[in-house]
Amino acid sequence: MLLGQANFPENGPLFIDTVVPRIDIFVNPDTLEWLYEHENLESNIEFHAAFVYDNGTIRDSINPVGFRLRGNTSRYSQKKSFKISFNTFTSGGKYYGVEKLNLNGEHNDPSIIRSKVCWDILRKWEIPAPRANHVEVYINNNYYGLYINVEHIDEEFVKSRFGKNDGNLFKCLWPADLDYLGSNPDLYKLESGDRRVYQLKTNKETDDYTDLAQFIDILNNTPDNELVCKLGAFFNVYDYLKVIAADILTGNWDGPIYNQNNFYLYHNTTSGKFEYIPYDLDNTMGIDWIGRDWANRNIYDWAKHGDNVRPIYTRLINHPEFREQYSFYIKKLVTETLNMDSLTQRIEKTRSMISPFVINDPYYPLDYGYTFSDFLNSYYQALGNHVDYGLIPYLNTRMASILQQLENPNMKPVIKYIQHHRASPSELQIRAFVDIQHPPPIIVFAEFTLEYNDYFMDLYDDGNHNDGEAGDLIYGNSVNNIPLSASLSYQINVSDNLGNQQFLPCIPVFVPAYGSDTPLLFINEFMASNDTTIADETGNYADWIEVYNGDDEAIWLGNKFLTDNLDNTDKWQMPDVELEAGGFALFWADGKPHLGPYHTNFKLSKSGEEIGIFSELGTSIDGLSYGSQSTDISYGRLPNGDNNWILFTKPTPGSSNMPNAIVEDKSKLSFEVYPNPVSGHTVYFTSGINCRIFNTSGEQVFSGNEVSVLDVSTYNKGLYIIVSEKGLRRKLIIQ
Repeated sequence: MLLGQANFPENGPLFIDTVVPRIDIFVNPDTLEWLYEHENLESNIEFHAAFVYDNGTIRDSINPVGFRLRGNTSRYSQKKSFKISFNTFTSGGKYYGVEKLNLNGEHNDPSIIRSKVCWDILRKWEIPAPRANHVEVYINNNYYGLYINVEHIDEEFVKSRFGKNDGNLFKCLWPADLDYLGSNPDLYKLESGDRRVYQLKTNKETDDYTDLAQFIDILNNTPDNELVCKLGAFFNVYDYLKVIAADILTGNWDGPIYNQNNFYLYHNTTSGKFEYIPYDLDNTMGIDWIGRDWANRNIYDWAKHGDNVRPIYTRLINHPEFREQYSFYIKKLVTETLNMDSLTQRIEKTRSMISPFVINDPYYPLDYGYTFSDFLNSYYQALGNHVDYGLIPYLNTRMASILQQLENPNMKPVIKYIQHHRASPSELQIRAFVDIQHPPPIIVFAEFTLEYNDYFMDLYDDGNHNDGEAGDLIYGNSVNNIPLSASLSYQINVSDNLGNQQFLPCIPVFVPAYGSDTPLLFINEFMASNDTTIADETGNYADWIEVYNGDDEAIWLGNKFLTDNLDNTDKWQMPDVELEAGGFALFWADGKPHLGPYHTNFKLSKSGEEIGIFSELGTSIDGLSYGSQSTDISYGRLPNGDNNWILFTKPTPGSSNMPNAIVEDKSKLSFEVYPNPVSGHTVYFTSGINCRIFNTSGEQVFSGNEVSVLDVSTYNKGLYIIVSEKGLRRKLIIQ
């Protein structure tokens, strides 16, 4: 996977869209009646229910699942929308890899297809968007109508798209204008009604809005002449320009550009950039509640006038370079990516497929008096009120309007998803995705500095230079014969045949010398007394240690060691496997290595001891000393790889740590954990301790009592041993 480039999982059985699966919900009738009472419509209480899914090929039953109403204004419609949760009453529960489903009644859309068409366009446009399909919904064997089943956006969604889910995921609802409020991150925890405008959906225990505040600061306050470099380093701006093009094509006025509403931002820890994720696309393609002609609206002046700012649109559309790229993308979308004849045929085929399920939909007529004839006609005719266009006429009108308004772009090449991978100690593979407006030939090369000398290396898209498949716009090549002691830095340069040039990233990517950087392997969670939590492959309940790869690349474990004694650095060699970026490895600390490659030759002590990861050279990668543990309660980092350690009442061995922790009393803990590596120039202790610090030569470099803050700015880089008044030893790495 390229750095930051999204994955696009297949529809699979759950989101199959060539048939209309049946979903059955069985819930206590009194519960259902309670949910529909007016005073309870805003409730998010999840009730026990049974779930049955049948797509004609598979039929599965799950009991229990969580069941509740969902939506905003749709809660007050006759045709309600529902949320199904597989993990509410079953810890870690999933169905085909998802934890929740959104069953949307689409009561505003007489065609019951607009949001599905939007999701399909976005996926074809290679934007990470939810999967969706039509389903028929029954509750207690009563038909509730035709629905659209939309994939829920959560930590499972972002992991499936971006490979990791340890970053902050923000759900942004009205009035989420991304306006700058100040440098204090807590200012962005503002509320509207009974919710935050920017709702943090992951890492809730940490509740840190620093990254969002930084992004909003850069978006609003960066001068135009620095915007490409600064915003591009913190936001996947080129893919978002494609989102703007799709929003303006589909007339999505209920998103951030016009209505300050309905989107997600995910801080992708692989790329270090925020990703934009679309959300809630039923008010599109001629559905209008505010009196605008969205099919003919100016594509360069689309934001709402007269109230708050819309920097996520205006900063880009008013910037010459980004405006050119936006023009290129919207032209490409309507002239190359989408073919109106093919799109019309697909829409008509879907209409034929879903028609039998609309005829008997008892809730379809209730909100606006729609008939089955209205359903059929809505694809080509405006129905009045909030339906200004038939679906197909809207698309035809909007595409013609876009081409008529379109400025003639002369776009600089786009460079994104820049990645490097060390294939061996002496070989570095470099890749990047390149988008150009003008036809080849183009020149793509990497400019790199090695041992204080500058070099140039051509990059190719021929399938023969570690670049993926020929013609996929991914360019690559390899730097060979790199001395083991040499670091390297590089940038990508692209020129088209009209002389337009791009040179990114603005700050060269630095690649440290082989072996000089500590791999980001973490002891992420462990349990020293496992009675009932999880059994190994033999059925035994053993102590376990979870190792997490927080790096951007896979890490080979075969030359690294786990230990329960920080003085014995090669006690147990890990198996000959690669741990993928963002992946988890679960090891059984049972003292029975004969049982398999994931069983260590040591056990963990419930009363407290040490755990460490070391390289083959004896270099400390991660380590901690821990105190007395409780049975079936794990201890781990939140979020994954963070310095914040908490107790988990619902352990997650082998998967991402979730915020279900006991709020711990630090005064009762008999140990501290130190960062790996140290960030900045200070180490903070949770309370004042008496300690001495030694370097690896055994020389004492510090001694102090009641130490709460330690300044390490004058220390040489390397490994240090901290011995506290309790006699416990800890490792501290300073980089």
